[in-house]
Amino acid sequence: MGPVVEAAGELDYESAPQLRRVLRGALAVRPAPAMLVVDLAGVTFCDSAGLNVLLQIRLDAERQGTVVHLARPTHIVTRVLEMTRADLLFPLDPDVPAVRETGGG
Repeated sequence: MGPVVEAAGELDYESAPQLRRVLRGALAVRPAPAMLVVDLAGVTFCDSAGLNVLLQIRLDAERQGTVVHLARPTHIVTRVLEMTRADLLFPLDPDVPAVRETGGG
């Protein structure tokens, strides 16, 4: 497994840079993790800036062989993912894996 990052609150223009920093930090561990889990259970809002962070991190992770899993997406996040068809790009997990190696967000 790999790191688990918990995101909470609003994923928008103001919070996107912080989430990006945390996720990039989680990807920077060596050896590169096989999986990065983003726990979205605490997210109350997600706009295009939040979605853009998730999509960019997915690309960054893919370059190093890491798969980004989105765990426990709220209805708000699920709706954004489905409307943009980004749900087809991520494994979506109804639960967070039992072992947590890191947190943040």
